[in-house]
Amino acid sequence: MIWRREARTADDTIAAGEAFAKVLRSTDIVLLSGTLGAGKTTFVKGVARGLGVRERITSPTFTMVREHQCANDLGIVTLHHCDVYRVGSLDEVVDLALGELVEESGVALIEWGELAATVFGRDVMTVDFVVDDEEKRTLIVDGELAHGRTALLDEWAAS
Repeated sequence: MIWRREARTADDTIAAGEAFAKVLRSTDIVLLSGTLGAGKTTFVKGVARGLGVRERITSPTFTMVREHQCANDLGIVTLHHCDVYRVGSLDEVVDLALGELVEESGVALIEWGELAATVFGRDVMTVDFVVDDEEKRTLIVDGELAHGRTALLDEWAAS
C-alpha cells in the first residue's frame, strides 16, 4: 500500500511535513526522493516544526548532515537532516554512519535518498516528490516502516 498527498504550494508542503512528523518514531530513517526543487527541504521544514525544532532549517547540501534538537512528546530528541546529493560513492554514504545517528532517540530524513537506499535496506520509509506541473506536487509514501503505520498514514493522506 502507498499513501499520497497533494501539495500545491510551499505552505501545503510544510503542512504535509508537519503532519508527517506525527507518523515518525525514534530510530526512523526516511528517504526523500525527487527532482531538484521538488520540495524536499520545504517538507523537512514542516517535519522539523512538527517535531518542535526551533532553529532555522536549511539544506545540508554542502555539510551533508545537520542536527536539530527537538521538543515533542514522541520521544524524538534529534532530527538528522541529511543530503547525499554530492556523495561520490556508496562508501561515502556508509562513512556518514546515518544508521548509527538515529540509535539514540533520533530520526533521519535523507534528501536524494534514492542514492542511499541500498545502504539502509528495506527498514525505511520513502517519500517521493512527483512534480505534476509547476503548481502541484504529489507526495508518495511507501516502505517497510510505512506499512506498520497504516492508521497514521491514512490520516496524513486524508488531510
